[in-house]
Amino acid sequence: MSTHRTAGTRRPARTHRTGTHRPARTHRTAGAHRRKAVLHWIAVHSLAVAAALFFTLPFVFLLLTSLMGDRQALTRDLWPDTWEWGNFAQVWHTPGFLTWWRNTLLYAGLGTLLTVVSSVPVAYALAKFRFRGRDLSLMLVVAMMMLPPQVVVIPMYLFWARQLDLSGSLWPLIVPMAFGDAFSIFLLRQFLLTIPDAYLDAARVDGCGEVRTLLRVVVPMARPGIAAVALFQFFYAWNDYFGPQIYTSDNPAAWTLSYGLESFKGAHHTNWNLTMAATVLVMAPVIVLFFFAQKAFVEGVTLTGVKA
Repeated sequence: MSTHRTAGTRRPARTHRTGTHRPARTHRTAGAHRRKAVLHWIAVHSLAVAAALFFTLPFVFLLLTSLMGDRQALTRDLWPDTWEWGNFAQVWHTPGFLTWWRNTLLYAGLGTLLTVVSSVPVAYALAKFRFRGRDLSLMLVVAMMMLPPQVVVIPMYLFWARQLDLSGSLWPLIVPMAFGDAFSIFLLRQFLLTIPDAYLDAARVDGCGEVRTLLRVVVPMARPGIAAVALFQFFYAWNDYFGPQIYTSDNPAAWTLSYGLESFKGAHHTNWNLTMAATVLVMAPVIVLFFFAQKAFVEGVTLTGVKA
């Protein structure tokens, strides 16, 4: 009788201990699986993580320094003691900064528009027309891509400054974009080759001329390539330092952000927080633009072809 009671009292205790240990073991097993999965992901993507840190950390350092005070920016501190958001307002109200912004928008915006408008017809002709000298024309376009701009800077400067008297302005940099760009023509030509000729033949059968076929058929189907070319040209003009230095150095009213930033750094060489804040304001529009247009940019660069 006592033996039965003893057994009866021990069995629930065993059941109770088993019920409490099983969830703990399951929880530890799930945690081990998660840690193993995280370590596996890090091992597989280690190069990508290292590359991301390599490109991201300079921007983080730039942003953190722009939010420091004058004295802290000259120290080895990496984290701001106080967040000085007024640095951006101080830079924005610096005399001449808004003028640099306006000139840069004019140079990059109008230059990009002229480049796209002038390059699309040339690329269309090289991609879809058969005429004598087409291969030679393509070779000339590729040769122009290999020609450094420093080679022709002296005769071009003499032409714009001596003959047309346009030195001290941005027009010597903007006007040539109305005659096409070799890299843009080549990239668009490669993209237009992926468009089937059947679409163009169908448009011609319906009575469309070449200009209407270009505007109604080719341009809508080539939007990714056109977007990529436009972004390339906009980024180039926005960051261009060599051209404004050659043509606008003697006229501060025509300076762009890239050239004006050098002058700003010289005037505030001890105020690294303000210099970093000005750099952030110069870089921000390009980063935001690429963030919103990256899908079209990647699709155009990789030449994915045509969507039915």
